[in-house]
Amino acid sequence: MTEKNFKELFEEINENIHFRKLFISVYKKLENKNDLKILEFGVSEQAMTTKIFFELLKKKNGKLYSVDIIDYSSKFNENEWTFINCRDDEYEKINKFIPDKLDVIFLDTLHNAKHVEKIFYNYFKRLKKNGIFFIDDISWIPYIKNNRKDNNYIEINNQETFEKLLEIYNSNLEKFDLEFNFMGTGLAIITKKNEDNLTKPKILKSRKYSLKNIIKRRIG
Repeated sequence: MTEKNFKELFEEINENIHFRKLFISVYKKLENKNDLKILEFGVSEQAMTTKIFFELLKKKNGKLYSVDIIDYSSKFNENEWTFINCRDDEYEKINKFIPDKLDVIFLDTLHNAKHVEKIFYNYFKRLKKNGIFFIDDISWIPYIKNNRKDNNYIEINNQETFEKLLEIYNSNLEKFDLEFNFMGTGLAIITKKNEDNLTKPKILKSRKYSLKNIIKRRIG
């Protein structure tokens, strides 16, 4: 790799919460899997996730397909890497490069609930059974008022994405398992259970704002 190598990143694990999140929830989940076929949406200048995937492939073989609207094709010189310079929703272009079935999909592009839903429903069917779909940045906590990343726009986007994933899960309980890691900006970990088609999400009917609960809270 032309950038900081995996060993150097690993030494930063206690200082870099984003890397620690990826190490625990991505690297450790995949380290015993062989011949991985990975589709990654979003590279970034640091390319931390990309480096983790390279380290996994170096030990277990496989192939990484990375998609980004910025041309990072010269960032790495790895035989097991295919870079695709386009948007994550340019399906026809992407499908020309990727295999029919994937072991891992990692989504870290536009953090908007409707966009995440669109990409998830389009690519989830390409996951193998027991394959994992990771969705980065699902926690709004760092972005709330007076917190370390205080940002109204991202706070709302991330919370809406989190709630949308819960709606999707509630409509597909028998089709995948859902976990969350709230370190840093959070990560959703979705493990495919079978080949059944996904059902569209339904709004969760919460009693949080019911008259009964409002009265209960005022009395309490």
